[in-house]
Amino acid sequence: MMTRAVVGWIVVSTLARLWTLDSGLGTPRREQTGRGKQDWPGWRGSARDGKLTGFQAPATWPEKLERGWHVEVGTGHSTPALVDGRLYVHARQGEDEVILCIKAATGKELWRDRYSAPYEMDPTATQHGKGPKSSPAVAGGRVFAFGIKGVLSCLDAKTGRVVWRNDFKDRFDPACPQYGTAMSPLMFDGMCVVHAGSPGKGAIIALDAATGKPRWSWDGDGPGYASPIVATIGGRRQLITQTQFHAVGLDVTDGKLLWKLEYKTNFDQNSVTPVVHGDKVILSGYHKGTTAYRLDGEEPLKAWDAHDISMYMSTAVLKGKRLFGFSEKRRGQFFCLDVDTGKTLWVSEGRQGENASILDAGGVILALLTSSELVVFDTGDKAYAERARYKVAETPTWAHPVVSGRTIFIKDEKKLTRWSIP
Repeated sequence: MMTRAVVGWIVVSTLARLWTLDSGLGTPRREQTGRGKQDWPGWRGSARDGKLTGFQAPATWPEKLERGWHVEVGTGHSTPALVDGRLYVHARQGEDEVILCIKAATGKELWRDRYSAPYEMDPTATQHGKGPKSSPAVAGGRVFAFGIKGVLSCLDAKTGRVVWRNDFKDRFDPACPQYGTAMSPLMFDGMCVVHAGSPGKGAIIALDAATGKPRWSWDGDGPGYASPIVATIGGRRQLITQTQFHAVGLDVTDGKLLWKLEYKTNFDQNSVTPVVHGDKVILSGYHKGTTAYRLDGEEPLKAWDAHDISMYMSTAVLKGKRLFGFSEKRRGQFFCLDVDTGKTLWVSEGRQGENASILDAGGVILALLTSSELVVFDTGDKAYAERARYKVAETPTWAHPVVSGRTIFIKDEKKLTRWSIP
């Protein structure tokens, strides 16, 4: 039987999720801030797939990265958004949640918004603090941020003026899951989509991005800690996500349920962003292994199982027919899977760490461990081959790195730091 301390460690880790918006108010696209410079408007980038564009790896990786400015912004695991040379950060300062706009070149604060957000963590989940865990996004000249208590804010990206704010208390009490909001809003077709509610009672709600008024909702399950994606499979454009007890696909136009399958993890911690390859949806979770389901009919059909690979909080990246990611097995190890068969092509040595944020950087994979190490390894399918490893902070790094050209922004426990590859 597990002790309360062990359960607490397992539960607490989920809260390190940081997920945010997909793209702009229209069709998702990868945006550029100039030659070799990539905008990063939300969770896992503009296409929500963890892929870098315009990144050119050095022929030889340097011994050290160059440290630039660093500023204290507040606590939390939220990943900054980067658009048009501005960073948008969601963090906690005391009993307030703050949304900051920072000039990416200098670290200068341009504006801030704050609102009261007192929060008491579940006793088993105090290690990671009071959030926020959800990551902000920029779309259509506005910033969207989802607080740990389920407060959704829409701000003018240029001035910080509040356009609208919704706490969902008219529908749910509380308006967040047991360990706090971690899913990041999804933007598409002029809508902002979030999963609000409490354990056993919630709704995936599509709000008009301009007004904050609901367009549609689906109330079939409580919220989990995963962030949704939009994909077209079999000619049907759908929203796909993990909820508290299920994986679901919803019609993006009206929220109608297209398919649902039971998907439960220990301690109700569904927290991994789905990955789509062709007609398959790839799901994973704590002690669940990794499973691909084929969506070529009315019901999802299991295509393959990889029992030896379990993604607990970390979401993998798809590169051709290979899936690269981080498994919670053996206290953390990198892996490479064949997405057609589910065959494990290689795994690294264990004890890599508690969690890793994974990015596809073209010829290499970048992985930021919670131990504040940025790891660079090859994309080959024969064996794990590490190129470089850098210490980029003195406190844990749960937020995704934000990479634009050869500049890397790292959010640690309290600070945001600009690094560059010489």
